[in-house]
Amino acid sequence: MRILTLGDVVGPAGLVAVSTELRRIKAAEKADLVIVNAENAYIGNGLDVRSAEALFDAGADVLTGGNHSLRIHDSFSYFDENDFVLRPLNYPKDAPGKGYTLFQMSNGKRVLVMSLVGQVFMNPADSPFGAAEALLKELKGQYDVAVADFHGEATSEKGAFFHHFDGRINVMFGTHTHVQTADEGLLPKGSGFITDLGMCGVIDSILGVKPSSVISDYTTKVHNRFEKAEGDVALCGAVFTVDNGTGYVTEVKRIRYVHEA
Repeated sequence: MRILTLGDVVGPAGLVAVSTELRRIKAAEKADLVIVNAENAYIGNGLDVRSAEALFDAGADVLTGGNHSLRIHDSFSYFDENDFVLRPLNYPKDAPGKGYTLFQMSNGKRVLVMSLVGQVFMNPADSPFGAAEALLKELKGQYDVAVADFHGEATSEKGAFFHHFDGRINVMFGTHTHVQTADEGLLPKGSGFITDLGMCGVIDSILGVKPSSVISDYTTKVHNRFEKAEGDVALCGAVFTVDNGTGYVTEVKRIRYVHEA
């Protein structure tokens, strides 16, 4: 089984790029399952229905979330109704939507996908460790492969999570920083990880935002409204190869495709 994962889709440029390129990338990587972090797909952060549907139409199977997931109030009913659009599992139970899904593969394998948000340098949320532990216990015997998107700022927190769940969550990847890390690898008990997938956003930008919108924060301490950048887009992520028999991850391949504007 090959699982294609893409990092944060940032704004209109990222959405257009993924919508245009995803099927080609899916075919090139021979992916069986596609997971996309979509919490920044809307022009002003968050995920709206139109953007979500565009990503599904392009070939995404599951959309994971993060700290911006619930910015668009008009999308709340969509989060409640669609089993494959996720917000963080460790949000309060009364938050709109759900934090995990069970995806049935064509070969009969059942894939548990969970979306989590970190606590370090992030807005308050329940423990991602405790939330994942409880979910694995609750769904024991109902899945064959487990996947976690850990949306967090601190590499140390992500690393601790990956090592703690080695052998219990097969595929683990980080999102949120918009910067792809070069530490993809295999863990001793059979899991695969990468600390951050990076983003699907404009290359000539600061995390997908026009540099001029950000620079004044550092030079004058005046905060300007962030404007989404335009131009060529890098689509960053990773492909995880999972042995169908053992569930062990046998390869983690970092990917970066460029969509010309």
